[in-house]
Amino acid sequence: MADSDYIVGIDLGTTNSEIAVYKNGEVRIIKKNDRDILPSFVGITPEGALLVGEEARNQMLLYPERTVRSIKRKMGEDLLVPLGDKQFKPQEISAFILRELAQWAANFMGSPARRAVITVPAYFSDAQRQATREAGALAGLDVLRIINEPTAASLAYGIQEVGQKTVLVYDLGGGTFDVSIIAMESEVTEVLASHGNNHLGGDDFDALIAERLAQHFEQEHDINLRHDYPVAWSRIWRAAEEAKIKLSEAPFVTVREETLVISNGIPRHLELELSRQDYEALILPLVESTLDSVTKALQDAGKTTSDINAVLLVGGATRTPLVARILEERIGMEPRQDIHPDLCVALGAGVLASRLAGHDVDRVLVDVTPYTFGVRCIGEVDGRTCDHRFAKILRRNAPLPITRTELFYTTCPYQKAVDVEIFQGEDEDIYNNIPVGKFIIEDLKPVPEPSEILCRMALDINGILTVTAIEKCTQKSKHITIENAMRPMDEGELVEARKRIAELYASDVVHAGDTESDDTEEEKEITAGEHGDAVALMKHSEALMDTMHDEDKEEAIELLEQIKDALEGDDEEALREALDELKELIFYIEGK
Repeated sequence: MADSDYIVGIDLGTTNSEIAVYKNGEVRIIKKNDRDILPSFVGITPEGALLVGEEARNQMLLYPERTVRSIKRKMGEDLLVPLGDKQFKPQEISAFILRELAQWAANFMGSPARRAVITVPAYFSDAQRQATREAGALAGLDVLRIINEPTAASLAYGIQEVGQKTVLVYDLGGGTFDVSIIAMESEVTEVLASHGNNHLGGDDFDALIAERLAQHFEQEHDINLRHDYPVAWSRIWRAAEEAKIKLSEAPFVTVREETLVISNGIPRHLELELSRQDYEALILPLVESTLDSVTKALQDAGKTTSDINAVLLVGGATRTPLVARILEERIGMEPRQDIHPDLCVALGAGVLASRLAGHDVDRVLVDVTPYTFGVRCIGEVDGRTCDHRFAKILRRNAPLPITRTELFYTTCPYQKAVDVEIFQGEDEDIYNNIPVGKFIIEDLKPVPEPSEILCRMALDINGILTVTAIEKCTQKSKHITIENAMRPMDEGELVEARKRIAELYASDVVHAGDTESDDTEEEKEITAGEHGDAVALMKHSEALMDTMHDEDKEEAIELLEQIKDALEGDDEEALREALDELKELIFYIEGK
């Protein structure tokens, strides 16, 4: 089949739109100037020129009255939308976006795009679906199929590959939210039930942040930006959106807008630090409201959470960590996020478009991290506080490349250094995971209160893991680069990893760094973590009992009794000797 016969898949989104096509054996997102997302903005300049996408989005800062955003919310309505000195129907404005995407495809494929599959929310009415078809026709496209967005997402994930599945698709985009329960078997997909809110999305998250910024500015300068300063208000909205995106990856963001307004001849600036905790508190009521839709959709489908085989996250707003966390608590299953949430629907539309064009496509192939990476910290393991909890930072099946930053604290007053130990695995206890690297960040600012330490992990498509620790108040940092982080270990490396873990058991010092103390290093090894090392080692050895030969088991039981006696009698010397012997025994058993 010639490239001229190709069919494109389009996600016509509220905030952003994307287009996908089959080429060179795979479904690919089409880019323009390295951008794979087209902002769903349309504008007309004062000179009468049409702007679509990024240019229109930028114009909104200066001419908000000459720019339209979130037109998808008005699809199917019988109204005219003002755009500068002109007026257009919603489908006409959507046609401008579709025409721009079609041009991207023409440039990429070398021939005009003539046929398309376009996605819509599952709850879209007949009028809204017909308006979408009309928009495609106005853009010069023969719309072969209108496909529900959750169905497209499931096609991208290839959920239908193995047996019958019941899938929950949670789609939180820029301007709309819906949850759908889908039954899938082989080539057949059926939306059993949908529920949602076509006026809830990331735009509403932006609005809450923008209001917080405006309140701060008003408190600082006694100026209300909401009504009399449209350009400044547009800048606030842009800053709010950028802050939201950054807070998906980092625990803090500083919003700075220079010369937001000039009052009495004096430039007035905005500067405010927002934490992810503050942001999530703002949006919590909105996110919790989506759970009502989850419950309603399950009831309408006649399903319970135990019937769900997979949970798929779709839409850019699902990158907010709170969303996945709350949904996992509600469903009892970790949601899948291994396909870019902004591109997932377009890729699924591309899969269907490819099949209609005669290509055999099962699913979208993406690069993901096969392991979870994190660091050692103080926290709860099996209900008790210890210093060997695994704090997950990069979670397995996350699409690559990926960067995430999490916040930690020093543990002692006037602490001068922090040990950063990196592990790979899924268990909450680092002793059941694999150590992959460590480093020390020293010369921290000695302060009486806990100091904030940011740990940033970045993993690229080549498997190179970079871990950086940053003291927030001084920005002092240190990093380590780990090559081939995604490569599975061979047997020799696993033996070495087990040896390093065994060494941790025997000398489990406080991994919060040096403190102002007269204790010797030997004394620190014994007193660290209230004998957390002894308890952890005993627990691990008990778990190995079933794999031991009788002679080894007898020796392990005897050593466990010695450790218990030493703990009860507060005999530090006997405790250290018994721990060393048990460590050697475990290393011998696991290294066999």
